[in-house]
Amino acid sequence: MIEVHCEMVANVAAVVVEPGTVVEAGDMVLLLESMKMEIPVLVEVAGTIVEVRVSSGDVVQEGDVLVVLLPRAEGV
Repeated sequence: MIEVHCEMVANVAAVVVEPGTVVEAGDMVLLLESMKMEIPVLVEVAGTIVEVRVSSGDVVQEGDVLVVLLPRAEGV
């Protein structure tokens, strides 16, 4: 399992995935807002979202786990 962590204090503007969503490397899973800027949260590997730990409107802190991803096996 891979945990996607928050890199700054921000508000969750939008959650674009749910458990079971299949994602590719570079796909956006959340949109954060901080200091009037929108910051997309992208996954670095392909896989399936197992858990979403935040909701739209939440305030997140640096280091918080946002989503948990089960990586896809190589060659699949």
